[in-house]
Amino acid sequence: MEKGLAFLAAGLAIGIGALGPGLAIGMLVSKSVEGMARQPEAAGIIRTAMFIGIAFAEAIALYALVIAFILSGKG
Repeated sequence: MEKGLAFLAAGLAIGIGALGPGLAIGMLVSKSVEGMARQPEAAGIIRTAMFIGIAFAEAIALYALVIAFILSGKG
């Protein structure tokens, strides 16, 4: 029973932990493309900032994955 709850907690950790970064990356890319369409001359700067933001958002999802592995006993 305890192992089953650990797997449930691990599933919830990665599921909820990936929700925020997924939304953040979607919004970030959307606004970046909008900004590049409005100011094509600033596309390089906007793209660089977008990739840095994506990396930070993705790191949060990786932290959730690590927590899920720890909870499931595989870490």
